[in-house]
Amino acid sequence: MPYSDSGNTWRNDGGAQPHAYDPYLHPELFRGVATRRVFAFLIDMVVISVPVILGYIFIALFGVVTLGIGWALFWLAWPASVIWAIVYYGACIGGPSSATIGMRVMDLELRTWYGAPGYFVLGATHAVLFWVTVSFLTPFVVLLGLFNGRRRLLQDFVLGTVVINNSVRAPVAQAARTW
Repeated sequence: MPYSDSGNTWRNDGGAQPHAYDPYLHPELFRGVATRRVFAFLIDMVVISVPVILGYIFIALFGVVTLGIGWALFWLAWPASVIWAIVYYGACIGGPSSATIGMRVMDLELRTWYGAPGYFVLGATHAVLFWVTVSFLTPFVVLLGLFNGRRRLLQDFVLGTVVINNSVRAPVAQAARTW
């Protein structure tokens, strides 16, 4: 059932709701999105990796102090890393900016196809679907973003999301004239 902005009610009249972000009417929303997504991903990997690495270091040192008994915690490190990544993506995309830290640095924002902001389950599912598609379909699946106007990847198509250039929506004030 399509979502209707009039009265915030669900329509059941069979009408098709148009996409909120049209790449032909507003190409500036998608300018540079593919490149920015790559850098946002790299920034997010650093943000996710730092606590994981610190956790592994803690477990290693704890194992030395406890004469090897603490190393039994290593079996928890991998599941904890996966849970941390899912919670990170869910909390960030479900937050007020609808973007992870890397996406915020690169001025990107995740929205649904009808324009609503992201939420926790959408963010967590987006991350899981990304890792599943890259794992099973090879990393070449990200090239799909180069062949459509909205620069959507496979997980975006499945979940009905779009990543937009947020700097267009929040323009920067012009600098003062010097003459």
